[in-house]
Amino acid sequence: MTHDDARPLAAVSLKAYLGQRATTDWLTAVRDAVVAHPQVEVAVLPILTAVPDAVRLLGDVASVGAQHVSSVRAGAWTGEVPAAVLAELGVRYAEIGHAERRRHFGEDDATFRRQAEAAREAGLEPLVCVGEPERGPAVDAVATCVEHLERILPADAAAGGAVVAYEPEWAIGADEPAPAEHVVAVLEGLRRWAHGSGRAVRLVYGGTAGPGTYAHLTPAADGLFLGRRAHDPAAFADVLREMSATSAVGATKEISHEHH
Repeated sequence: MTHDDARPLAAVSLKAYLGQRATTDWLTAVRDAVVAHPQVEVAVLPILTAVPDAVRLLGDVASVGAQHVSSVRAGAWTGEVPAAVLAELGVRYAEIGHAERRRHFGEDDATFRRQAEAAREAGLEPLVCVGEPERGPAVDAVATCVEHLERILPADAAAGGAVVAYEPEWAIGADEPAPAEHVVAVLEGLRRWAHGSGRAVRLVYGGTAGPGTYAHLTPAADGLFLGRRAHDPAAFADVLREMSATSAVGATKEISHEHH
């Protein structure tokens, strides 16, 4: 699936923190903020059972994603939800490769590649998470991420685009996001790799991302992949406001540059 939306992406995963009713309450609470900031593409990834509610409540103003996608197609796969079913529900993005899936469920790059293939086959855009387990130099982080991405995403440009979420594992659930200079260096390295390998990707940052994060990462970052810091609707609104304002400033600078 090729995605030509040039707006910055604010994707937020609710993980399994919120129950069914709490999720619908959150979806309802953030709608006004989403509507107020059309300069930002919003993608919401709720718990699986709330996907239909997300499509119903936000589908006309935001994209909906799934936090997990099965690698199997229709058939005798008890308990699995094939990508085609997610697409039928209105899902656009399929999250793949999160560190929690590696750590707690034993999934690996081979599994993630099959999931990405199944997602694309069903018309979903993969949102692939990569990141180094321990803090170190940016060049080493880039090498680790590239190693994973080359195993997960095929080099065939015809396969379509993907969102790549750089999420250093040491920053997930931390008190603060990774230092901006580190994130920018890694994203710039990943962009060079993507251009050099012919892969069409959008690069976003995740890992304790929240209000105040995006402004320090632009223009290296195409957006954010948010977690618990966006589970407060007011904080999520703050992020959208910041991304909208930053995007507007960037557009103004580009117009000014074109006219000189």
